[in-house]
Amino acid sequence: MAERLRLMTVHAHPDDESSKGAASTARYAAEGNDVMVVTCTGGEAGSILNPAMDRPGVVEKMPEIRREEMARAAGILGVQHRWMGFVDSGLPEGDPPPPLPEGCFARQPLEVPTAELVRLVREFRPHVVVTYDETGGYPHPDHVKCHEVSMEAFDASGDPERFPEQGKPWQPLKLYYCHGFSRRRMQLFHDSLLERGLESPYEEWLRKWDGSRPDPYERVTTQIECADYFEVRDEALRAHETQIDPNSRWFAVPLDIQRAVWPTEDYELVRSLVDTTLPEDDLFAGVQERVHA
Repeated sequence: MAERLRLMTVHAHPDDESSKGAASTARYAAEGNDVMVVTCTGGEAGSILNPAMDRPGVVEKMPEIRREEMARAAGILGVQHRWMGFVDSGLPEGDPPPPLPEGCFARQPLEVPTAELVRLVREFRPHVVVTYDETGGYPHPDHVKCHEVSMEAFDASGDPERFPEQGKPWQPLKLYYCHGFSRRRMQLFHDSLLERGLESPYEEWLRKWDGSRPDPYERVTTQIECADYFEVRDEALRAHETQIDPNSRWFAVPLDIQRAVWPTEDYELVRSLVDTTLPEDDLFAGVQERVHA
C-alpha cells in the first residue's frame, strides 16, 4: 500500500487556518491525504469581533471558547489539529506601542517554540510544510514569530544533532508561504462586484494600498484549484464565532464570482528538496515521485 502524503500548516492563532489556505487544505484532506494544522497560540488576546458574540461572560471564557471554535473548524476542514501551547502576544496599539506581555509567544527565545514544532514535525512526519512569509502576512508579532519558528524547525527537524530529545529526525521535502491577500485578487473582486451593480467593500482598502510595496501575487509560484471547497472554507471560518462577523467583508463576494474570477489559493515555494517545475498546481508536485518511487 502506497504511503499517504502528509501536509502540515503552521498558524499563529485559531481562525488563521480558516482564513488562509483553508479551501486547499480541505481539498487535500478530502482527497485522502493526511493534513495537520498546528496553532502556535491559544488566541487568548483576541477581541470579540462579532457583535452577536458581544455578551456577558464571553471575554472571561475566551481561552475556552476559542479552543471549542478551533475544534469545530478542524472537524469541518477534515484535518488533524495540534496546539503548541504558547500565549497570544496580542497586537500592540499606541504610539509608541507598549511592550509585549512577559512570557508571550513573540517574546519566547527562538529555540523554545522551535523545539515544540520540531517535536510535532517528527511525530507527524509531513512531506510539505506551509507557513507565513517574513512579514507574517501582516505585522502581528505572533505571525512574524510563526514564520521564524517554522523556518528554523524545517531545517532542525531533519538534523539528528538538534533537539535529539524531540524524537527521530524527519526532513520535510518542501516549504511554502501562503499568500492570500494580493492586490491583484482584491482588484478583480472589486471590479467584478461593481460590474454586477453590487457594492464593493474593497474600495478604501485599494485606495490606501501602498504602491511602493510589492504585490504578494508577484511572489506566487503555486496555485491550487480549490473552488469546490470554498463553502467548506467559509463554514470553518464561521465556526470561529468570536472572531468572524458573518456580515463582514470576509463573505462579501458571492461564491460564483469567486469561482469564476479566482478559483485558486496561492502559495510561494521557498524550499524544495525534490525536483519540480514552476509554476505548480500541486503542493505535492515532485513529492509523490520521491515518496512512491
